[in-house]
Amino acid sequence: MNITRTLRGPVQGALRARFYATTTRQFIPPAQLDDIQPSFKRSAHPSQQLDSAEEEDPRTRSLNAPSSPSFYTARPAYYDQVEQIETAIKHARQALKTLQLLPLPEFARASLPPLQPVWKDKDEMSTVFENKMTTSRYRKVLTLLNQLNDYHRIAKTAGCEQLAEGISHVVEFFERGNKDAVLARGKRKAVSLDQHGRSYTFGKRKTSAARVWMIPVQPGAQGITPAVPKSALEAESSEPPASVDVTPSTILVNNIPLAEYFHLPADRERVVRPFKVAGVLGAYNVFVLARGGGTTGQSGAIAHGIAKGLVVHEPDLDTVLRRSKLLRRDPRMVERKKTGMAKARKRYTWVKR
Repeated sequence: MNITRTLRGPVQGALRARFYATTTRQFIPPAQLDDIQPSFKRSAHPSQQLDSAEEEDPRTRSLNAPSSPSFYTARPAYYDQVEQIETAIKHARQALKTLQLLPLPEFARASLPPLQPVWKDKDEMSTVFENKMTTSRYRKVLTLLNQLNDYHRIAKTAGCEQLAEGISHVVEFFERGNKDAVLARGKRKAVSLDQHGRSYTFGKRKTSAARVWMIPVQPGAQGITPAVPKSALEAESSEPPASVDVTPSTILVNNIPLAEYFHLPADRERVVRPFKVAGVLGAYNVFVLARGGGTTGQSGAIAHGIAKGLVVHEPDLDTVLRRSKLLRRDPRMVERKKTGMAKARKRYTWVKR
């Protein structure tokens, strides 16, 4: 027989029906009766009602409703801001649909002018939302803001100034203050010609650098043919003498002619390649100051600077030179030597003993 199971029922019944010895009613300390609130309030005579609400017990007053539905969440400020953004998106969508600007076909959306925003980072967004922004919350906010910015592009392109201005007020609140500086960070300053019509560009290749000055050849100096005196033999010959065209254009590298500075034909061909691709060989005078590296690096740096100078003089050549990869700085560098190897990749001969 299980004694524990047998005694469990009577003991539990006795504990539930426990009474104090002094009375059959359960004893309640008088001090606890002071904090008991009545379940209902009897309607008193009008003359006996309180004259002002301040005289009532503050514990009996009914609490006011919270100002925001997200009051009971852990992040009420965050959810309030998100709700306001969603409301702005809803109103903008309804306005664009009323104006028959939504939905847009794909070709029309692709033709919209770009309107690149610069949103605040997570730290700045944490200050705006008065809460720490995790990656998931930050992405959710950016998704909503990008959608609102898309509606801003449509309204601005369609000429709806009032709607575009209203959306821009919401968008600008979440953008950085240095937006213009951030957008201009990756742009290069446009190179212009000086008072003499010269262009100044800078080229690089490996560890070499070249400063290039270019100026167009004067129209009157092209096609100059020197006067060749006729000898007695040529006078007697019936064949006309061959004319020799003297090219007025010159390429000086460190104040030395190109043919004397670069002895290898490959280096000279690399320098004049931008002129050949653009079809303007002999149309410019070039003066170069090259520093660092060897002949291969310097010739590549000069070609890079010449290609950039041609675009300054003739912007229409940008597409041709860019497709030929002459405007792009060659990122290849010399590979470093490794420990235990003869060079970067050359290994020593393995000897068994």
